[in-house]
Formats: sequence, structure tokens, C-alpha cells
Amino acid sequence: MKRFLIVLRYELREYFSSKVFMVLTAVLALAGIILLFLPRFVDMSGFTGVNVIGKADEAQEETDPGERPLLLYVDQTGIVQPEILQQMFPDADLQEAADAQALIDSVEAQEAQAGFLVTGETACEYYVYNKSMTDSNSAVFEQAMKMFYRMEYCRQQGWDLAEITAMYDVPVTVTEQILNKDSGSNYWYCYVLVIVVFMLIAYYGQMIAVSVTNEKSNRAIEVLVTSTSPNSLLFGKVIAGAIGGVFQMGVILGAALISYQLNREQWGGMLDMFLHVPGDVLLAFALFGLGGYLFYAFLFGAMGALVSKTEDVSKSVSGLMVVIMAVYFFSLLQLMDVDGPIIKVLSFLPVSSYSTMFARMAMGSVALWEVALSFLILVASIIGTGMLGAKLYRMGTLRYGNPIKIGTALKDLRKSE
Repeated sequence: MKRFLIVLRYELREYFSSKVFMVLTAVLALAGIILLFLPRFVDMSGFTGVNVIGKADEAQEETDPGERPLLLYVDQTGIVQPEILQQMFPDADLQEAADAQALIDSVEAQEAQAGFLVTGETACEYYVYNKSMTDSNSAVFEQAMKMFYRMEYCRQQGWDLAEITAMYDVPVTVTEQILNKDSGSNYWYCYVLVIVVFMLIAYYGQMIAVSVTNEKSNRAIEVLVTSTSPNSLLFGKVIAGAIGGVFQMGVILGAALISYQLNREQWGGMLDMFLHVPGDVLLAFALFGLGGYLFYAFLFGAMGALVSKTEDVSKSVSGLMVVIMAVYFFSLLQLMDVDGPIIKVLSFLPVSSYSTMFARMAMGSVALWEVALSFLILVASIIGTGMLGAKLYRMGTLRYGNPIKIGTALKDLRKSE
């Protein structure tokens, strides 16, 4: 235990004394805090739909009517009703151009933002100089044309358009009573958490493998194994990596979640789908995410010991990465059917329960005994993987030369036993 603690303290010191590690953690956390506090200091009502207290009147006073975009139209049919058209474009100034050529010339000269040439009761041409990705003028004008056509048709037939509209658009009151989970609302934060735990495992697992290989490539491992045991080295590296990863991810994620809760009203709740995560789901994410990280971290450490050069690390861990990527994509795909048989099986397998079990807890129906059983299987698998990883690490630390294949390493282990 003493040797393990020495290795753990050394590895933790390497993490927390690293300027890159600490600065990256602080920068990402600070960036999240600043972004989520923006609505308190900047008028983002156009995006959030919520005005900053005390800023609404100032914003209205500062708005220059001359800055409103100018939209032109030419009506060759007499169907357009200007007052209704203005209601359809409340944030723009509508003017009728003299003719089609005048409209086109104004748009080309960028005097007008866009123009509409009505050529028939159900046909029009849209002119714009540079069309942006968010340009919705054409769609809005199309709706206006439909309204004009209906009004004209009803007038000709002697029908009451208001009565017909009221009949078609009768308001229906639907009151939802969700008795368990709202999968639609919970989908996106589960999606984000699956990505977060995948990044944690892939990034820090690679770091552990590279760290082990570096010690072999510079022969430092030969000195280390004479002063401590390979088991202490591997467990110290893995536990230190877990603490470092949880610290970094916890600071960044915690800063984002707390900042959003403090500014949720200013955001109008529009980010609830990403950042309003229930406590039980966060707890499950922490336990299963940490368990999944430890499960793979021991294997990453063992894979790093099977090669002697850092350039061979990617080849050694490629099999693990294939498994991790497969689980990642399967987990994301199965979020649409969290009560289906596939994700239920995945939630009990140690290779995938770290991402699928908390997703089932957030979006589906899962019994307490299922959560407990899944976690016990994961813990047992971590212990087994740790023991296997320690044996592979011990066997591979002093073996140099070509990379050792995992199949060969397992055969050698069986022979030695």
C-alpha cells in the first residue's frame, strides 16, 4: 500500500503541476461560466426571448427605425393587401416598387434587402442579392400569398373567411400528465453525457498508455520496478488518471451546470434539454462513468506495457478503441428506444453499462435492482480487469522489441500459471 501511495502521489503531482492541464481546465470552465452569464449583461432577447431587466426600454430607445430592412414588392395581379403583408413582416419596412425593373435595380444596388414580384394569384418571384442561411423571407411571403388567395376566393364565393378559419383552427386544450419520464425532454442531456464519458475514457486512457510506454522507451521502468511493484505502478497510474480526469471534467461540467442554474430564468429555460440534469441521473453518471473509466483504464495501461515505442501505442490500443467506438455509437443509436431489448442487454455489460444505464434511468423505466446488479457487475469487472491488467503490465514491462500481441500475451500468461 505504501508503494502504491507513493506512485499515486507522484502521478497526481504530475497532473496538477502541469500548466497545460490546469490552464486548460480553468479556461474551459471560465469560458462556460462567461457564456452562460451573458444574458445578465448582454441583451440576447432576440435569441432567448427574455429581456434583461432594465434593458428592454433602453434597447427600444436605441433602435433606429431607419435600420429596419427594406422589402419591396410589385403586385401585377392586385391580390396583395399591404396592411396584412406588413403584419407578416413586423420587423421590416414594406414598400411597393414602381415596376419589376425598379425592384431588381434596388436589390442589386443593395438599397433594399429583397423584393417580391407577384406574377399570378399563386405565383411570385423572389429577388435577393445575397441569400443567408437564415433567410426566411420567401417562406413568409409564400404564407402571405396563400392567405391572399383564400381571401379572394372566399370573397368571390360569398363565404365568410373568418368563420371558415375559426372552424379549421379551433383551439384544442391538451394537458399532458407524464407519470414517469419525459424521454423527449431528457434525450439531449443524455446524448451530451454519453459523449462526455466517451471523451473521458478515450482521452485519459490514451494518456495512461502513452505514460507507460514512455517509461519503457526511456528505460525508466527498469529503475521503477526495482523500487516498487508493477501492480503498484499500474494501479497508481490508473487511480491518479481517474482522479485527474474526474477533477477536470467535474470542474468544467460543474461550472456549466451551476452557471446555468443561476441564469436559467435569463435563458428562459431554453437550455434545459442540455443542462437541467436531475440529481439522480448525475449521480448515476458519476458512478457508472467512473466505473467505466477504471474498467478501460486498466486495459489501456496493460496495452501500453506491451509496446516499447510511443509510436506503437496507437496500434496496441486499436482493438480497445474499436470496442469503445462501437459501444459509443450503439449507445447513441439506442437512446431512441431506451426500453428496448438491445439497450437493456448493453446496460448490464461492463463494456457498455457506463453509458447505457444512466441513459435508461433518465429516459426509461428501470428497477432499482437492475441498477444495483449492473453496478455490481461493473465493480466485479473492474476488479477482474485490474488483476488481468496488472498481470499483463508485469509481463510486458521488461520485454522490449516488437509490440507484443494481446493473444500472445494471454497465452504466455496461461503458460506461466
